Amino acid sequence: MSNFTVKVIDFMDRLGRLKKNLRTRGLDALLVTQPQNRHYLSGFRAGDMNINESSGALLIPRRGRPLLMTDFRYQLEAEAEAAGFEVLVYKRGLLDLLEKILAGKGIKRLAFESHYFLHQTAAKLVNLAKKLEIEPVPATGLVERLRLCKSPAEIEKIRAAVLLNEQVFQEVFQTLRAGMSERQVAIRIETLMREKGADAPAFETIVAGGPNGAKPHAVPSERLLGKGEPIVMDMGLVLDGYCSDMTRTVVLGEMDETSRDIFRLVRAAQLAGIKMIRPGVTGAEVDRAARRIIAGAGYGKRFGHGLGHGVGLAVHEGPGLSPRYKRKLKAGMVVTVEPGIYLPGWGGVRLENMVAVTEGGCEVLNTDTTFLEL
Repeated sequence: MSNFTVKVIDFMDRLGRLKKNLRTRGLDALLVTQPQNRHYLSGFRAGDMNINESSGALLIPRRGRPLLMTDFRYQLEAEAEAAGFEVLVYKRGLLDLLEKILAGKGIKRLAFESHYFLHQTAAKLVNLAKKLEIEPVPATGLVERLRLCKSPAEIEKIRAAVLLNEQVFQEVFQTLRAGMSERQVAIRIETLMREKGADAPAFETIVAGGPNGAKPHAVPSERLLGKGEPIVMDMGLVLDGYCSDMTRTVVLGEMDETSRDIFRLVRAAQLAGIKMIRPGVTGAEVDRAARRIIAGAGYGKRFGHGLGHGVGLAVHEGPGLSPRYKRKLKAGMVVTVEPGIYLPGWGGVRLENMVAVTEGGCEVLNTDTTFLEL
């Protein structure tokens, strides 16, 4: 069986599951505008340049052939990537073309991704629906829920992204020296990602030395890295459409006792969280297993974010590992486990691996053991 055939079957299965949900909810069609959702359902990879500039939309009727609507800039990509979709090119904007399509489709209840629509665009859609005597139905999560559990093929793509991310880290790690700037290291990381075949960085790389490490989402600066201080490096890349996300905290030279103690504590919390991951356990329970380690040592207030998040076509997606995530984990989900301790004026330690939920427990996708060697 060819790769092309497998690809078409995957998308047909996803569309079939979505259409079943539409029928259950009494919806005639779904308008899909969120970029990763477009990709998941059609294979069309183009992203949105800005919040007010879309590369297109899908119209998925519960019966009949799905449509991909885009403009001239993306026509060739759409026709090549979206097998099974009818590709329509608009010249006067999405809503103008949508009006022509909806007028002859017999659609009475049209769902749209309200979490991704600008208020102005949503208002225009509501007016258009009123004109056509169609009920617009705000909907969230219809496609995202399908994306929660990855297929074996998706997990293999994520695994490949994880391994490439580790290769980049190892090459940069071997060249780290005191006196290099945070920004210099971040640029090297992202350049290597491209050179080694990544589609793109999954997010802006974080390199934060010394006191800057106390900022969980620090922006790399011209600050020079020093010996003996913890350096937080959070990096991820996109490979074949799928993301990886990894954090390592390293020290150049000798590690002092404070760094060693906090490092071991964060690692113990990470292991406790991973040990809890299995089908039927909630994200809140996993978070609690890790958080109690850090809180028990007196650093509870210095771990202020969730333990982890889902990763797939987007670097941040469901499920979550946090006190607020009460839903149960299922086999096929992929999450990060990234506890951290952040001390203003001193710095921070965060360790992050990616984990796939399996039928019998979980599998750590990372193989890099740098943090165990320090």
